[in-house]
Amino acid sequence: MHNLKRIRERLRVTQQVLADGIGCTQGNIGHYERGQTVPPSVAAKLIAFAAERGLPIGYDHIYGAAQLPELPSALCGAHADGEGVHA
Repeated sequence: MHNLKRIRERLRVTQQVLADGIGCTQGNIGHYERGQTVPPSVAAKLIAFAAERGLPIGYDHIYGAAQLPELPSALCGAHADGEGVHA
């Protein structure tokens, strides 16, 4: 099991913004959120994308049970693209 949806929601981005940020399609994100295995190469891109947005995560946050860190309050909703969370 992975935590892609929880990570995306913590980042406060849409599936499309996440897809654009990690180089895949919105459909891929939807499949991953419904249980399709997230390939390690995609997980690495997700880790980098999250770090760019102020959320330090690792493989244990994606694939394991590690608790997600909070997004610093100064960064909450302060993204240049102005995107909020949408499924």
